Amino acid sequence: MNEFLSEYGYLIKPLATGTLVSIVCSVLGCFIILRRMSFLADAIAHSMLAGVIAGYLIVKMVLGGEAETGAMLLGAIIAGVITVGMVGFVTRFSRLKEDTAIGIMYTGIFAIGSFVLSLEMFGQYIHIDIYHYIVGSIVSANVQKLWLAAIVSSIVLSVVILFYRPLQLTSFDPVMAASIGIPVLAVDYMLTTCTSLVVVCGVQIAGVILVVAMIITPAASAYLLSDRLDRMVMLSAILGAVGFWVGFFAAGALGASAGASVVVTMTLIFLLCLVFAPRYGLVADWVRKNNTVPQEVMEDVLGVVLRNDGKPMPISDVLKYVENPNSKIRKAIHSLARQGMLEFEDDKVKLTDDGEFHANRLIRAHRLWETYLDKTRTPKTEIHGKAHQLEHISDQATVEYLDDKLGHPLTDPHGSNIPTDVRKRDGLIMASLLRKGHQAKVVRIKKLAKKFGLSQGEVITMAARRNDGETWVMVTPSGTEIELTHDEADAILVEFVD
Repeated sequence: MNEFLSEYGYLIKPLATGTLVSIVCSVLGCFIILRRMSFLADAIAHSMLAGVIAGYLIVKMVLGGEAETGAMLLGAIIAGVITVGMVGFVTRFSRLKEDTAIGIMYTGIFAIGSFVLSLEMFGQYIHIDIYHYIVGSIVSANVQKLWLAAIVSSIVLSVVILFYRPLQLTSFDPVMAASIGIPVLAVDYMLTTCTSLVVVCGVQIAGVILVVAMIITPAASAYLLSDRLDRMVMLSAILGAVGFWVGFFAAGALGASAGASVVVTMTLIFLLCLVFAPRYGLVADWVRKNNTVPQEVMEDVLGVVLRNDGKPMPISDVLKYVENPNSKIRKAIHSLARQGMLEFEDDKVKLTDDGEFHANRLIRAHRLWETYLDKTRTPKTEIHGKAHQLEHISDQATVEYLDDKLGHPLTDPHGSNIPTDVRKRDGLIMASLLRKGHQAKVVRIKKLAKKFGLSQGEVITMAARRNDGETWVMVTPSGTEIELTHDEADAILVEFVD
């Protein structure tokens, strides 16, 4: 044991310090990426230089003492809060967006620190190792840095535990959080203060340039692996600690910078998560897309089977008429069967009632789009192809709007009947949706149609339309025919007679 300590004892303080800092950075990073504050964390890291220098100068020039870590830490926190406050002020009272304000403020405050450091009148009082400030120096961690890491970790982790619920609510829905009485602004500044604390600790490992990666990268990896915030926080802490240990020893083996090695390791872990995460990785996404049958393929299968006049259709014929790879078509057939829209009969398929309903809706959308394209003078050779594309991207509300604007056409440009699902609708419908032979009871009559003398409860029968489908003909129980325009037919609300 004594031999081990004598040979490797010098690593205990750097490893303990780095582990604590990695864990607290990773935990806090979860809330930062959920709030989309990654760029702001970078701004706080850069503005820290001005705060450290201000703390140094106040202690040396005003108080006449030696600069201590506490004074520089306090200066860094104040600089971070000022940066966030200035970003908020500029965003709120100017036309600039937050990202622009962050870019201006953090570079400006960082430049102030660099400017003061370069002045001879102040430079003689400031003794900051700029190189290690930029790239970090975890190997030189001493007892003082270990205590700083322990105190900061205790404070920040205690804040996260005690204020977990407000942090969670303000991260996901700040409006709702404010509505239930949570002081959102106070929580934001509390998180900013914690970020300043962990940045000060993280700088000694990775330097001011790479410290943001220690905060963001493990949290981003955990975000790809979990849907729950509590699990995300735990995974982030574990990944941060593992990334530090692997990177630290890799740096020793390769003779590289420890801070850069730690960040490279965390980045490699992130890339592995990005590719192989069970639910949100690229591989899982590729498998999911490969196994998912496109909606347009399933709709094409329904349309083809519908055109077989209700008779079972051989699967070989479906494969022949649907323009897609056979593997996708077979997946579509089995998917539709699982959804109850198709049923198998040996090597044939047949539409169920539900499948026939959806197939008719598809045909209806296709023929309405063909009618619309014909009216907009689309070339005849392009009408079918464009309608085929549009039928798959149109929701039901769009189709109904199109039907109304076209005047509820009965046939498409090719003379084919446009199906209707009006009988399967619940509630009141407009009389303009009725087709020849439909019987319905008048329920409500709007002002525009009161001149026809119809009464509520009267059962009417629809006759064939006239004037190229632009005149609706309604037959009363007494045999009287009433001719209506589109708007007048819309003004009469009816329900079907069972």
